[in-house]
Amino acid sequence: MKRPLLNKDLTKDAEFLVENKNGERATAKITSFSINPNSVQNVNSKTNLPRFSIRGKLDSNYCCITRPFTGEIIVESADTPIRSIELQLMRVETVGCAEGYAKEVSEIQNIEIGIGNVCRGLAIPIYMVFPRLFSCPTLESTNFKIEFEVNIVVIFQDDRLIMENFPLRLTRN
Repeated sequence: MKRPLLNKDLTKDAEFLVENKNGERATAKITSFSINPNSVQNVNSKTNLPRFSIRGKLDSNYCCITRPFTGEIIVESADTPIRSIELQLMRVETVGCAEGYAKEVSEIQNIEIGIGNVCRGLAIPIYMVFPRLFSCPTLESTNFKIEFEVNIVVIFQDDRLIMENFPLRLTRN
């Protein structure tokens, strides 16, 4: 607002978000998983891995962004004590042009769902709310993509790290 010569002009900023409710709807599809030394990939030597067995389920990898991401994880056995179990939400941005594609992965949030050497055979709930300002529905166009992934990370007492990756598809409905 313009004011007379001796007074400062007044300004006010307001942030607003626009939501488009049209589009595809999320449908629940339970994803069961099992993590053990044989299923782990990208490891130089599987002989150095401790013996462990972890299983669980994700209630859906096709999620509505306004509802929480849920599931459960169960540590059945582990020879080495566990330090923590974490849930990481990752944003994957891909940009393409004539020279090729550039892909960048950013961690949006990290939730510690198990601290210390968790009880064996006990279902640990997974409950994560999508951060409003750092997540959006999955977007795919010819030269640009925004996708999301969830990593389940198990850190053992001896600093060994095991990670399982699950792609997510986020929608607004």
